[in-house]
Amino acid sequence: MGKAAAPCGSGAPGPVLLLSAVPCRARRDLPAMSAEPGGRATAAGAGPPAAPGSDTYKGWLFKWTNYLKGYQRRWFVLSNGLLSYYRSSATVRSDGSAWKRVKSTPVPARRMGTQAEMAHTCRGTINLSTAHIDTEDSCNIVLSNGGRTYHLKANSEVERQRWVTALELAKAKAIRMRNNQSDDSGDEEPASQSDKSELHGTLKTLSSKLEDLSTCNDLIAKHGAALQRSLSELENLKLPAESGEKIKAVNERATLFRITSNAMINACRDFLDLAETHSRKWQRALQYEREQRIRLEETIEQLAKQHNSLERACRGAPGLSSSTTGIASTAKGSVQSAKGEASDEDEETEYFDAMEDAPAFITVTADPKHHRRSGSNLSGASEGHPEDWTLEDSVFESSNQSSYNESTCKDLLPKKRRRSRIPDKPNYSLNLWSIMKNCIGKELSKIPMPVNFNEPLSMLQRLTEDLEYHELLDKAAKCESSTEQMCFVAAFSVSSYSTTVHRTAKPFNPLLGETYELDRLEELGFRSLCEQVSHHPPAAAHHVFSTRGWTLWQEITIASKFRGKYLSIMPLGAIHLEFHSSGNHYVWRKVTSTVHNIIVGKLWIDQSGEIEIVNHKSKDKCQLKFTPYSYFSRDVPRKVTGVVSDANGKAHYVMSGTWDEKMECSKIVQSSHGNTSMEGKQKTVYQTLSPKVLWKKYPLPENAENMYFFSDLALTLNEPEERVAPTDSRLRPDQRLMESGRWDEANVEKQRLEEKQRAVRRRREAEAVEALEEGKDYEGYIPLWFERKVDAVTGELICVYKGGYWEAKDKQDWSTCPDIF
Repeated sequence: MGKAAAPCGSGAPGPVLLLSAVPCRARRDLPAMSAEPGGRATAAGAGPPAAPGSDTYKGWLFKWTNYLKGYQRRWFVLSNGLLSYYRSSATVRSDGSAWKRVKSTPVPARRMGTQAEMAHTCRGTINLSTAHIDTEDSCNIVLSNGGRTYHLKANSEVERQRWVTALELAKAKAIRMRNNQSDDSGDEEPASQSDKSELHGTLKTLSSKLEDLSTCNDLIAKHGAALQRSLSELENLKLPAESGEKIKAVNERATLFRITSNAMINACRDFLDLAETHSRKWQRALQYEREQRIRLEETIEQLAKQHNSLERACRGAPGLSSSTTGIASTAKGSVQSAKGEASDEDEETEYFDAMEDAPAFITVTADPKHHRRSGSNLSGASEGHPEDWTLEDSVFESSNQSSYNESTCKDLLPKKRRRSRIPDKPNYSLNLWSIMKNCIGKELSKIPMPVNFNEPLSMLQRLTEDLEYHELLDKAAKCESSTEQMCFVAAFSVSSYSTTVHRTAKPFNPLLGETYELDRLEELGFRSLCEQVSHHPPAAAHHVFSTRGWTLWQEITIASKFRGKYLSIMPLGAIHLEFHSSGNHYVWRKVTSTVHNIIVGKLWIDQSGEIEIVNHKSKDKCQLKFTPYSYFSRDVPRKVTGVVSDANGKAHYVMSGTWDEKMECSKIVQSSHGNTSMEGKQKTVYQTLSPKVLWKKYPLPENAENMYFFSDLALTLNEPEERVAPTDSRLRPDQRLMESGRWDEANVEKQRLEEKQRAVRRRREAEAVEALEEGKDYEGYIPLWFERKVDAVTGELICVYKGGYWEAKDKQDWSTCPDIF
């Protein structure tokens, strides 16, 4: 969308806009002004400035505001190297009291004081000393300073040139003033007593020289007067005419000499007065800067003391003390015994910030070798034995050693050779705003989008991609302790977000009845099946069976809203996980995903919210908090923290890490109640053993940035396979065309499939109306491989796998599958 046109030349809207800027005397000071908040800092305007010869220039210009209002008339003031603008102007007296609104007729400069803005509010200011001045056409002026840009439009080319001249002169003057200030300031310290003595000595010398000049002036005046008297006497003598003329000429020259010497003395006196005046101003400025520096030093000292006291308070929980070396994640701490003697420093001590909307806690890592039981100072709320956290622990040790090195990765590679790359993503450009501007507040699944914003995977395949770190569940199945098993389940729930950090493209919306299978039974021990069971609202059912001791199922409905600047994606529905041997049944829900910079800037995705994982058999719980990104936060980006507790609320493990890199688990040895925070919450201090890595993200394949940032598993999800159902996502033609780089054909095919689906929906709606008229029941769409049941644990109506798919695949009997492609 282009900028709205502004008057230029003969297109002036009225006589008010033709009011010439009024030159006035330079103002002594200019109030502090800030940039106009929000939106683009661009401008455009029209209106003539004052003559470039004055120190202050004012006038009307048109300023570009935004795409809704276009160019708006603003009052601009150029003074002291600063260009400021106001919403409107008012005539005020020199003493600041308002007179009346500026009329259409010009007002003489002598009757006008300073033009003030309405409500006395400056809308923005730009410093010309570092600004770049450019002209776009006959009427436009562009001022840019760092990240701020003003687009101005004058009323005519002549007026534009007058403004440019004034701006250039003001910029040059501002640069000279800045350079002079930098030269004068140098690197010296604020004025000291020696500086004052030197300054007074200089003034004393100047005064002495001035007195010498005055003495010389008196002598010159005395001798000049005597000379003139002598010449006058000579004129009175009767001398030849030629001699009289010469004497007269000498007399005139003596008079000029006396006048010149007097002027020189006066100039020297003025110089001395000026030097004395400026010296007082310099002294006041230096004194102010010195006082400001003293206040700043006092403030910093006070902040340092407060920071030190906060450190002590943070580590001053009962029974615990720590060294003053730091409070960050690498800070050192110590455990205080009952007698108050501090133990040896532990270099692995970590402190975790308190979680909002959850019990606040701090953890202090202790070395098992140096761990000692405390006396009554420590609460018995959560106590463990360090010998339970030994290196011989088979499950945790296996997750902490070679699970993520190259040898293990090779062991996890499928036996069947699968593809490791796809065609590079074409470099097609498309204006997102042209599509999204009419979609604000609408459901994303109802917006027709070209494939340019997609990735060549469907939502069913993205759902299956959560199984990339399925080995965490294989290890969890081997755990004998339910709380240890909960740690692996929590790490698995976080790992599903690791693939989203760079994946800002939208997956294809599945068609109703579309399916996707991932059969890795022989290679990885599991089979996965997804089916799109509803179109509005879009819902997908997912079922995974593993021969290594676990089953996972879920029904996910994606609710998404476009908010103008960002896109919120809210997965609705519970995820169920059951282990065969123990019967432990875990349930949790996903957090909200947010895609930022939809309109301007680079897209980036963030996860925020909380996940509560509940074991409905043992009643164990894990509360995970996904901290949203904040520019002002000192926390690690994408931070995840949590605590694993049993049915009695006793904490056993602390979870920490990031959702895009790794998750660690620390066993709690002891806990105590610390000081009350500023919000009134009481912090719980957990003393833990050294953390162990449960999950770490696999590195992306080579050239991933040109392959939609797909992981190794994602590259294989759309690989063509034989014997799959005719409704499988791999057979979707528009998705296949996009993967091949034929985006134009993919867009045409996508429209065909969507129109075909709409026709099926209209026919189904007609059947429903006909059944209603006949008094019959109409069941609507019935999922093919899933059926709706009330979940016994959550009480929700969900789609669960009813069987038959893998048997149909073995027989290659797909007669019940609908024709959706």
